[in-house]
Amino acid sequence: MIQFVWPWLLVLIPLPLIIRRFVPGLPQARLAALRVPFLQDFGGGQPQTVSSGQRKPLLWALLAWLCLILAAARPQWLSEPLEIAVSGRDLMLAVDVSGSMHEQDFFIENRRVDRLTAIKYVASGFIERRTGDRLGLILFGTQAYLHVPLTFDRKTVRTMLNEAFIGITEDDPQTSIGDAIGLAVKRLRQQADHSRVLILLTDGANTAGELAPLKAAELAAQEHLKIYTIGMGADEMVVRSLFGAQRVNPSADLDEKTLTNIAGETGGRYFRARDSQELEQIYALLDQLEPVEKDKQYFRPARDLFHWPLAATLSICAGLALYRLKQT
Repeated sequence: MIQFVWPWLLVLIPLPLIIRRFVPGLPQARLAALRVPFLQDFGGGQPQTVSSGQRKPLLWALLAWLCLILAAARPQWLSEPLEIAVSGRDLMLAVDVSGSMHEQDFFIENRRVDRLTAIKYVASGFIERRTGDRLGLILFGTQAYLHVPLTFDRKTVRTMLNEAFIGITEDDPQTSIGDAIGLAVKRLRQQADHSRVLILLTDGANTAGELAPLKAAELAAQEHLKIYTIGMGADEMVVRSLFGAQRVNPSADLDEKTLTNIAGETGGRYFRARDSQELEQIYALLDQLEPVEKDKQYFRPARDLFHWPLAATLSICAGLALYRLKQT
């Protein structure tokens, strides 16, 4: 169907006729001074009529005015309504990019990768599934940075996450968990209380920053921000050295107690990701805990049509100008 964005402009269509009817014309004396008198001008008092040659330009001018008003009213063609899912949830990802994320204790397709690469691989699918959510991305090392503000553009969030690298925040980054939570609280404070969610992924303990993690969790709880924490890293891996193969715990620095308390303080949950499979299961569980709601809203794509009547107006005006030139 066709609609007009500014339909009230259509009331201007009869304006030329109103002006012609109520605005007095030029005085006859002034007209006579501009014309060369001929015998046919003195018609013995008979009423003058507009000839067909004079009437046609007037009709074309009225048609040009009509097309101009139609273009100004901005006609649009509305397509069929499209259903879109909008959950109203604002979900922020906070990803650790400190030096310890270099540890290669994850496997993807039988290939050993570091922890950040594993997060990118699994989180990309999670981001793609969050239809209707506004997503944001925080990267934290020694300092916490808002890498992507809240947006419905899931592709941008996924791309910016995949372009992140270890040490992007500092040359020799540590871990500022508290500052990352505080930044998320600041960015989500203006959003609806029931829709604030933070997913924090880290493999260590808080070693930098100005805000203590538990204090940040208290602030998050006051702002009704739910935090899900994920501890990254395997429990055991084999390291080869000059003294032979040794079994070590690459997650010795992981502060699970603090991460558990952060989640508990805010009504969230703590998860442990020892490998890529567990990380995928965690994200699948998060999809269940924070389901994508399907509140039905509709969007009708609109296509502007004003250029057609505008082109007609310009064409008619050009034709009238050529006609006047031929008459002179």
